[in-house]
Amino acid sequence: MKILIILVIAVGIAALLQLGRVYDLTAKLRKTREEEISFADNKMNAMLWLVFMVLFYAGVIYLFIEYGDYLPVSASEHGVGVDTLMSFNMIIITIVFFAVNTLLFYFSAKYYYKKDRKAKFFPHDNRLELVWTVVPSLVLAIVIIYGLQTWNAMTGEVEDGALRVEIYSKQFDWTARYAGTDSEFGLSSYNLITPTNPLGIVTDDGIEEVTAEIEGQVDKLKMELAYERGLLAAEKEELEHQLHEADHHGHDHGDHEHAEGDDHHGNDAWKDVNMNRIAEIEEMMESDKATVLTEAAIEAKREKIYRLELQLQRILGLDNNTIGDVMEWEAGLDDQVVRELHLPVGQEVEFIFRSRDVIHSAYMPHFRAQMNCVPGVPTRFKMTPTITTDSMRMITDNEEFDYLLLCNKVCGAAHFNMQMKVVVQSEEQYKTWLEQQKTFYVDESKENNESEDVSPADDNVAEPADAGDQTATID
Repeated sequence: MKILIILVIAVGIAALLQLGRVYDLTAKLRKTREEEISFADNKMNAMLWLVFMVLFYAGVIYLFIEYGDYLPVSASEHGVGVDTLMSFNMIIITIVFFAVNTLLFYFSAKYYYKKDRKAKFFPHDNRLELVWTVVPSLVLAIVIIYGLQTWNAMTGEVEDGALRVEIYSKQFDWTARYAGTDSEFGLSSYNLITPTNPLGIVTDDGIEEVTAEIEGQVDKLKMELAYERGLLAAEKEELEHQLHEADHHGHDHGDHEHAEGDDHHGNDAWKDVNMNRIAEIEEMMESDKATVLTEAAIEAKREKIYRLELQLQRILGLDNNTIGDVMEWEAGLDDQVVRELHLPVGQEVEFIFRSRDVIHSAYMPHFRAQMNCVPGVPTRFKMTPTITTDSMRMITDNEEFDYLLLCNKVCGAAHFNMQMKVVVQSEEQYKTWLEQQKTFYVDESKENNESEDVSPADDNVAEPADAGDQTATID
């Protein structure tokens, strides 16, 4: 079957080549040149322009009717304004599209080549320049002003009592953080990021954990450099050279230079120290810890030690961050870190976006919301959801429908899979869900005391815990 298809294609190509040769032969018999086109051909091409225009417009109108409503239902308050802005732009684009293409097709059909007609040439016309400069400028000014008004409505100041949520992006997932009962996000630092603290929220325990880990890495690297055979051999050679020079210097000048007893004893002490160090080096070179590294590897380890010590300084400097008399990271103790975003319907939400690695783009199509997540530069916008997830499932007639937070910036190999479920629910449902989420800092002693204080007579009643167990504090 494949051979038959190949033969058919080959025969078709051969036929086209033969037709081309026939055309060339007929042109020679008519004694006409290839570039010469008859009046009848020109007129036919002009009519075909009009026919193509009608077919082209018919196809465009069909696509508008079939696929014109391409946006999903808007599920946010500002989404209505965004859709209106989009429709306004589409109306302008459609008018310009039909006007410009109609003129192109019409002029191509009307002014086809005739031997008795010559085109008029004029180099400049102030009226035309004015028209096609002023009119587009006015239209663009209207579009820009309208767009800025819509943008300002999305990024302006939030009202009092608005919910604040931080969206944290990294390759290739999203993490959400709620501000807790104090409505304040705690201090976070990328220096404190660990598998159990993906946002780097600052706490005493977090600082101690990361500090201990970094100090352990530095000690390990320094140990590897201390036992490097090449460095040990160079140090040993230098010490032996110093001892040799000292002995040679002593023989040349005689004992009269050691008239002072203190100098003599000091020189002997110096020799003893060097001799002990040489013996220590020999023992280190014979141990199992001794390694052999290239110069590049040695330099890389030294550079890593420098970076780790610099990071350690930055972490220890976090102690100086305060808000008034209260340590800034105390605000983060009641923060709630989750992997599923829940929003109350009808309540304004302020999103703060951050990125851990590369530029991402937080995109929620049903809410008409999109914002770049830039490393080191927090970005934000506000949004008020208007349709719950359950209601949208009824609207779309899809029981499995879920709102999604997607990444709309190609950020790496798994970019396509970077998404997080967004649930819009009633105020009561949202509060119930939020109460079930653990706070970032859990006072385990408090939980243990509360479980131990349960009365044997009534397992459902707990005695009041001590006042010191009610609040998580930083030592």
